[in-house]
Amino acid sequence: MSKIILITGASSGFGKAIAEKFAAGGWNLILTARRKEKLEAVAKDMEKKYGVKTLSLIFDVQNKEAVFQELGNLPTAWQAIDILVNNAGLALGRDSFENANLEDWETMIDTNVKGLLYCSKAVLPFLIKQQGHIINIGSTAGKEVYKDGNVYCASKHAVDAITKAQRIDLLQYKIKVTSIHPGAVETDFSLVRFKGDAAKASAVYAGYEPLKAEDIADTAWYVANVPKHVCINDVVMTCVAQANSMYLHKDA
Repeated sequence: MSKIILITGASSGFGKAIAEKFAAGGWNLILTARRKEKLEAVAKDMEKKYGVKTLSLIFDVQNKEAVFQELGNLPTAWQAIDILVNNAGLALGRDSFENANLEDWETMIDTNVKGLLYCSKAVLPFLIKQQGHIINIGSTAGKEVYKDGNVYCASKHAVDAITKAQRIDLLQYKIKVTSIHPGAVETDFSLVRFKGDAAKASAVYAGYEPLKAEDIADTAWYVANVPKHVCINDVVMTCVAQANSMYLHKDA
């Protein structure tokens, strides 16, 4: 029987790339996102290309009631979840603390922290039965704080701490817990962060070769396929041009 992976934020970026990587490996997919048309297009593409089964769930991870309604009441055939990928997340704005927008802060905390907690909690009974695996997508911003990163960095530090706590508390259930912390990756991340300003977004990736979403998908595939007795706890990955969140070499 094919294994099942649940991926939040699967309509684009890391989530879409992870869906493709696992579909190519024969896994059935539970895909969640806010954008119905984009998510359903991804699902149909995976079914057509790889012959896997998909279940699309449309909700915002910020909405606690929706998360528990959708994930807590999965059809019986979809409850045997082997892997949960907590991918849904975002950055909004890059402003000094005193100039930052409170609504941006709340959205980042509600998505990156509370959304991850809601999804993990809702799916946990299924993961316990499967002795499954939680993969949390963090960031190098969860390892150090950079200028004008304030609450985004705080939210990703929280992801790092929650991952460590999950690994300790769920040890008795033989559940693996992994964090993947990417540096600069060229996706819609910066376009969202700069609220649609394409010039600012593209400037982030100018002068060097950033990571691609497929690189993160490859890493997720690797950590999910090590021997059963092995758990990759923590992966920090950057492109060659980047040392960490603060040091990046761009060609002139």
